[in-house]
Amino acid sequence: MTPAVNNIPDWRVTLEGVDMSDRLRPRLISLTLSEKRGDEADQLDIVLSDHDGMLAIPPEGAVLRLQLGWKQGRDVTPGLIDKGSFKVDDVSHSGPPDQITIRARAADFTSEIRNRRAHSWTNTTLGAVLTEVAGRNGLTPRIAPALASIALPSATQSRESDVAFLRRLGRQNDAVATIKDKHLIFAPKGGGQTSDGRPLPTLTIRRRDGDGHNWQRQKRDGQGGVTAKWHDRKAAKQQTVTEGKAEGAKKLRKVYSDEASAKRAAAAENARLKRAPATFEITLALGRADAYPEASVKVAGYKPMIDGTWLVSEVTHRLDKSGGFKTDLRMEVGAHSSDD
Repeated sequence: MTPAVNNIPDWRVTLEGVDMSDRLRPRLISLTLSEKRGDEADQLDIVLSDHDGMLAIPPEGAVLRLQLGWKQGRDVTPGLIDKGSFKVDDVSHSGPPDQITIRARAADFTSEIRNRRAHSWTNTTLGAVLTEVAGRNGLTPRIAPALASIALPSATQSRESDVAFLRRLGRQNDAVATIKDKHLIFAPKGGGQTSDGRPLPTLTIRRRDGDGHNWQRQKRDGQGGVTAKWHDRKAAKQQTVTEGKAEGAKKLRKVYSDEASAKRAAAAENARLKRAPATFEITLALGRADAYPEASVKVAGYKPMIDGTWLVSEVTHRLDKSGGFKTDLRMEVGAHSSDD
């Protein structure tokens, strides 16, 4: 008879390149990693026991690097997955019992990228604008070709931070604008890719894999389309374009500088409205370090209305001193979900 193999989680933390895992492992109370989609910085929270007063407080700005995964197990895939670098922001010491709480955020979100700027471009492309923004922040651009080639007769960054500007460009083009591991990634929603340009794998989750779930469908607001305005210089008046149904269409407030920009913004908002009506949250009893925002998940074993393909919008990984490793997934309707 083959003996059962216990599922044992594993993790590795380095501080300024020095492996601290063995020293921190017996002190670990909890480790939580929240991975966001878009312009929000990923966040790492580590709570450590300082019962003997021998634990040093890390300096502000120190860089932590985290790997997560499984050491062994019959129901898991052994191995560690790199989750990126994090810069220490906040540290607290509390007690008794004495413990240190470390909060670190993705190291790519520097103070420079949050400074307000004023800049304008004419007769350019979306790819050229994004490449310039990436360059001045020391990032390598990873821009989907179909988005990079979009012509921009004009573009204006009006006292916005680069983060806010990227958020707006993403919203107008139904794209994810995110910063991961020193890369600026700009890709269509649902077309997720890793920081080195490889497509994210599709995860398969069955009912038996979950430790809890919550599916919710909101009432549709009846808006089957979106209308955007643009300034027609030749006719010296405003024109409109509509994506989807014109009757009862949602109206965007901004007036765009050209028809193409207005049409892209209307299409992006129409796509967002289609995704919005349902959300699905799952807690996986056996953590999945290979889960990332923008990954597609095939769900089965719940109900016909729930089963299908979903798109991950947020991931939270949680480890604790008892040896547990769980992953929370928050998802929205994917391109081929049965809720479409």
